[in-house]
Amino acid sequence: MTEKELITITIDRYTDLQRVKRANGGHENQELDYLIKITVAKLSSMGINVEDLSL
Repeated sequence: MTEKELITITIDRYTDLQRVKRANGGHENQELDYLIKITVAKLSSMGINVEDLSL
């Protein structure tokens, strides 16, 4: 897998998690928040600015 493919897959995962969070209707979900936080850290380490990707 190339770095570009890894970045694309991680961005897709982040956007999927963001959609789930939005559909969650404002209910607290610690596991979902943790997964988003970890995905943000991974993207940041790859030099991707997640602010442009947030819903």
